[in-house]
Amino acid sequence: MSAALSVGVAVAGSTSAHARTQASGRTAAAAPAAAASDFQQVTLAKGADQVGEPMGLAVLPDGSALHTSRDGTVYYTTLDGLTDVAAKLSVYTHDEDGLQTIALDPHFSRNHWVYAYYAPRLDTPMSDAPDNGTAADFAPYKGHNQLSRFTFTDGRLDLSSEKRILQVGTDRGQCCHVAGDMHFDGNGNLLLSTGDDSNPFASDGYDPIDRRPDRNPVYDAERSTSNTNDLRGKLLRIKVHDDGTYTVPDGNLFPKGTAKTRPEIYAMGFRNPFRFNVDKKTGVVYLADYGPDAGSANPQRGPENTVEYNRITKAGYFGWPYCIGDNTPYVQYDFATKKSGHAFDCAHPVNDAPLNTGLRNLPPAQPAWIWNHYAGNPKFPELGGQGAPMGGPVYNYDAGLKSAVKFPQSYDGQFFAYEFSDHWIKPISSDSSGKIQSINTLTDGHDWAHLVEPIDTQFGPDGSLYVLDYGSAWFGGSLDAGLYKIEYAPGNKAPTAVIKTDTSSGKAPLAVTFDGTGSTDPENDNLTYAWDFDNDGKTDSTSADPTYTYTANGQYHAKLTVTDPSGRTGVAAVLVTVGNTAPVLSFSQPPNGLTFKDGDQVAWKVDVNDPDGTPVDCSKVQVSYSLGHEMHSHNLSQATGCSGTFSMTAAGHTDAEDFYGIFSASYTDTSPTAGVPDLTGTTQIVLQPRSRQAEFFRTQSGVQTSSDAGAQGNAAVTSIDNGDWIEFDPYDLQGVSKIDFRAASSGGGGTIEVHTDAPDGPLAGTATVGDTSGAYTTVGAPVTDPGGTHKLYFVFKGGSGDLFRLDSFTMS
Repeated sequence: MSAALSVGVAVAGSTSAHARTQASGRTAAAAPAAAASDFQQVTLAKGADQVGEPMGLAVLPDGSALHTSRDGTVYYTTLDGLTDVAAKLSVYTHDEDGLQTIALDPHFSRNHWVYAYYAPRLDTPMSDAPDNGTAADFAPYKGHNQLSRFTFTDGRLDLSSEKRILQVGTDRGQCCHVAGDMHFDGNGNLLLSTGDDSNPFASDGYDPIDRRPDRNPVYDAERSTSNTNDLRGKLLRIKVHDDGTYTVPDGNLFPKGTAKTRPEIYAMGFRNPFRFNVDKKTGVVYLADYGPDAGSANPQRGPENTVEYNRITKAGYFGWPYCIGDNTPYVQYDFATKKSGHAFDCAHPVNDAPLNTGLRNLPPAQPAWIWNHYAGNPKFPELGGQGAPMGGPVYNYDAGLKSAVKFPQSYDGQFFAYEFSDHWIKPISSDSSGKIQSINTLTDGHDWAHLVEPIDTQFGPDGSLYVLDYGSAWFGGSLDAGLYKIEYAPGNKAPTAVIKTDTSSGKAPLAVTFDGTGSTDPENDNLTYAWDFDNDGKTDSTSADPTYTYTANGQYHAKLTVTDPSGRTGVAAVLVTVGNTAPVLSFSQPPNGLTFKDGDQVAWKVDVNDPDGTPVDCSKVQVSYSLGHEMHSHNLSQATGCSGTFSMTAAGHTDAEDFYGIFSASYTDTSPTAGVPDLTGTTQIVLQPRSRQAEFFRTQSGVQTSSDAGAQGNAAVTSIDNGDWIEFDPYDLQGVSKIDFRAASSGGGGTIEVHTDAPDGPLAGTATVGDTSGAYTTVGAPVTDPGGTHKLYFVFKGGSGDLFRLDSFTMS
């Protein structure tokens, strides 16, 4: 039986959802940021059952929200925290494909039109496409992504109202880069970003320009993003008409009728422009673009990992896959001979790739406005190191808006950049020419706000910032995923309601124990509780932890309202399903934390239990293998069934990088009760690479991480004293008999003890580090497999002072 958790929305006071007037003007210079203590985070929806695998967000004029899940589900969440399914599109979900984003028509209040960008199911096989072959081998995997318009009424998206507007051709069956964000500018033009639809994992972390004739086209980004006759890797701009057709506005990159071009292209040369936004007041587009994974620059290949924020004021070409960042060029490379040529010419880029169907001579590459790396960029120290930039909204302050929670005028005109993997949101102020005046921090994700991986943001009609958070589980939904509001709330703040239940689904009669004692108040005031178990508007209990029995089949919103002494309230809701019990999944093979190396064939087996007794259909079990890296993930392979085998790969990542494998499984049951929806169960495990850099620990005590040119990843664990430790998890030592540590000491050295579950837990092995005269050497620790999944603690012992430096470890 699955338990449920819901964290609720704080009702901050009276707001008005009327249309905003234009702000009187920008501040002349960057104003001081508001104090962090003046903001609060409140929750509208929480958990996989309310947000699925979150992708895109659209806030309605009344403050409610539509948000999408990659599996095709569109959710509708009201301001009082009630979430329902508004629609379920039939989508193709291999790799990163599926339902991407959603947007409202500029005249939504009148026409109720909603736009969605998704991968329609079609007849494409869900299996992996081959790496090599003939054109006939790749033909079954040709598909497209669809831009469509629907009508939204009474909390439902009418799928029968679909107007198919635009299709973007794709190569399916291989990873990656869909992008797919969507916004309207101040002139009513629709802008859509698209990814390069290219596999980045066979290019050593540099640009994928593999031109071999028998190679799958996905390994050459020249065919898409730098192809003027292709819609991938682009920012498209069109004008959609009432009948669902569109025309192209003036000012796009190529005049209508230009041979070998698509007139819809406004900007091109992007890798994965996952999030962008338009300042409707100025027309400036702020577009973030993900970069490849190279850990360091290579004169034979190109620059290190580079990510971009582009400030786009006119049509242009932005370089990928030939140039990146401040127009640093990549190097021509022959994947057949492994030989490098000349660096690409960013001022005069040429696309002479065999698969290019567009112009040979491209416009000059435009440098990024802001560029960054995993290691950071000293030009923009406020950003730290970055791997997953997001282009958030621009805040337009409305002096006439009556709202108790709107952001203050000091943020007027600022671009809200945010970071998927590092959790932060940073307002950036610049002048009319783009010169940066300030980069401040609204939240680092671990302070007053708790963000795991923010995936979409939008300012609402009340001037608060809505945040859709992906959560910590990949490709299937997460308990810590959610939809939030960030409100400006100086002074007394509203409480936060939290609901826990012992179950959220089952057959009637279903007794559910509710627990609201986790609700909190920022001022630690005493709270009162009011429960409405069936959303009929009546208070059913005032206890903090009541039990309620549902006797009739159906789905119910159980709502908790908590009130502080000043009368401010917080609301949470949880969905209870009666008449169907969610299936329970687990991997019986491999164990969570199993170690692997490149090329290993890892068999998997998923156990699925339907508590209602309905036979399990293994053909409906979806299993995926993805590679986690630097707090983001790429889906590498998918399968259906209760058992199978995945071929493990580091996908171009080296031992100097922080990567790991993820196996995910999901199963949607068939409800045994008419009128009660089917339910989905999920599970996930992590597999660990046999070699790992020591600095990628999860937790530590006493040590530091320092730059070290002699270390494999140019960093090592240092300042190691007696009793210090570092911790990694999860790990299962099945098949491991030895751990080799790469360490260096200029003194007496010491020992590395391998303990499980705690620094003083059972001892699995010990390695001795002697005086190595400062040079790195390998020392081994025979280990005994204790069986099962554990945390691993490397505990350092020795005399006084700095014992040694630890670079990495390898299991064998």
